[in-house]
Amino acid sequence: MDNQMDNHTLPQLLQKIVKDFSGYAAQYSKDKEGVFQPTTYETLYKEVQIFAAGLMSAGIQRGDHVGLISDNRKEWFITDLALLCLGAADVPRGCDSLSGELVYILSFADCKTVILENEQQMLKILPHRDKMPLVSAFIIFDNDFDKTPHAAGLEGLAVFGFNDIMKKGEELIAREPECVIREIAVGKPDDLATIIFTSGTTGEPKGVMLSHRNFMHQVVRVPLCITLGPGDIWLCVLPVWHSFERLIQYASLGAASALAYSKPIGKIMLADCRKIQPTWLASVPRIWEAVRAGVYRNVNAGGGLKKALFAFFVGVGQSHEKMKNLLYGRVPQFRKRSRLLDILVSLVPYFFLFPLRTLGNVLVFHKIRAMLGRRFVAGISGGGAMPDTVDKFFAAAGILIIEGYGLTETAPVIGVRRQNHPVPETVGPPFPDMEVTVRNPETGEELPPGQQGSIYAKGPQVMLGYYKKPEETQKIIDASGRLNTGDIGIRTWQGEIKITGRAKDTIVLLGGENIEPTPIEARIRESDYIDHALVLGQDQKYLAALIVPNFEKLEAYAAENSIPFLDRESLLTLPQIRTLIDSEIQIRINRKTGFRGFEMIYRCALIPKPFEMGVELSGKQDYKRHVIGQMYKKEIAQLFTDV
Repeated sequence: MDNQMDNHTLPQLLQKIVKDFSGYAAQYSKDKEGVFQPTTYETLYKEVQIFAAGLMSAGIQRGDHVGLISDNRKEWFITDLALLCLGAADVPRGCDSLSGELVYILSFADCKTVILENEQQMLKILPHRDKMPLVSAFIIFDNDFDKTPHAAGLEGLAVFGFNDIMKKGEELIAREPECVIREIAVGKPDDLATIIFTSGTTGEPKGVMLSHRNFMHQVVRVPLCITLGPGDIWLCVLPVWHSFERLIQYASLGAASALAYSKPIGKIMLADCRKIQPTWLASVPRIWEAVRAGVYRNVNAGGGLKKALFAFFVGVGQSHEKMKNLLYGRVPQFRKRSRLLDILVSLVPYFFLFPLRTLGNVLVFHKIRAMLGRRFVAGISGGGAMPDTVDKFFAAAGILIIEGYGLTETAPVIGVRRQNHPVPETVGPPFPDMEVTVRNPETGEELPPGQQGSIYAKGPQVMLGYYKKPEETQKIIDASGRLNTGDIGIRTWQGEIKITGRAKDTIVLLGGENIEPTPIEARIRESDYIDHALVLGQDQKYLAALIVPNFEKLEAYAAENSIPFLDRESLLTLPQIRTLIDSEIQIRINRKTGFRGFEMIYRCALIPKPFEMGVELSGKQDYKRHVIGQMYKKEIAQLFTDV
């Protein structure tokens, strides 16, 4: 796509795509029978215009902030584009958000209208109308609900269904056919497109203001990183309010590809892969971890020869992939390497292992690839670090995972592995036209490749700032426009970036040792018996962890070993279970597996309930560490009480 599109808005991009690709599918959504039904770009554009006209009739104007509380669905994209057509900005959030969080965001962002997925979302905020004095209207995607029981609470509010707005839009367009097109024409690339509030993993949410230019800069350059075009299908499983999935929506639009709406639940997602045969799947690392864990559960259940063969071919695949990376120059150069030496070292093992890997593909890995569909090209992983074991497993299976990195504040991509040259252990080179430097956290001096420091980013996708928080904006963006990402990393000699930790997550023990908890947590979660692990130890003598077990596996273990128990809470108190969890941690976190002595887990507490999205977990399934710290204050204190 021509880089002149940088100077267009997202609705102007939609107009261009409709002109050239009107008959191509833009969306696939399920009907009542669960069958995916396509919507063409021509139809999408008509629906967007009608809904935008309906919003105009309902009083929404240029510059308005409109709450949008919904999960991923067809109507979300229509609504988003319609608001952008009018020069309004949406303030999005998912259905897993808690009422207090929603009320704070809608009030702080000065929302007058709130668009909600269903009655349940309305009931979260309706009792708190006094805290949202500007809110005067609700629009509900699900049209058919009885307003009578809520009449008192809705008094003074205008309430519309999605179909009501569409009807209003049809009436306005019948009178003024060009009303929306005129609004699209006056839009400017620096207009505010959205205010995305951070998940609050480290404190009070901040509203990130992103412009059309922020998104368009990335949309135009996505095809430089991956091969994407008309006819491709994205399976959408991430929260659409999150900046990563938001960019995927716009990237799909920019390439005239299609969005197919699914859920981040293993059985549903994989079933939808078989139905829709996607080419691309964007997700967070936890989803890939879950897919890998599911494969291993099936293999372990088979036992015997099946398990042994699987382990053998995974080993072969990983060894062959390592030689392949050496041969093709896809090894991260934290120190300068000799290409000739890499080729000489890898050539013979590469060809020796090739027949065995081919056999493994036939006997084992083709079944795993088939789970994702015959048209599958690659997965894109973002929103957190991909565990090394997960990365290597999918590489061994011949499934390409392209890892990316970014922040909501950078709309969101900073770096991404290239499809045609994916370098493992890294998140690829910086996104085109993005300046990324690694600097000394104390002096600000730029560091050479191979040295670890703080990551700074500068480019057209950096946010406009935090809404109504200029002092917070100044803390993160300096006078030259460089944004302090808060992440720690290294540049390779070839220009790729490796993320090594998060400055705010870094644990400093009493002895002064600096520890990044994320790699330790990821390794612990490789256990079949552990769903979540949160490493703790700031200003303590040693590390400890909160562990959320996989209760299904623990109960099966207890049954197999004739261990009686009454309920889940009593199960976690049994010495046999404590010993099992301790051993699962110790065999993964030790010197032989690459961890230092002070990185060992000295104690752990078992939590008798799963972590929940919107409570302990953010929308992209990150740990809300400050929330967890408060919720489990007593358990944490006991972990560091001297014996």
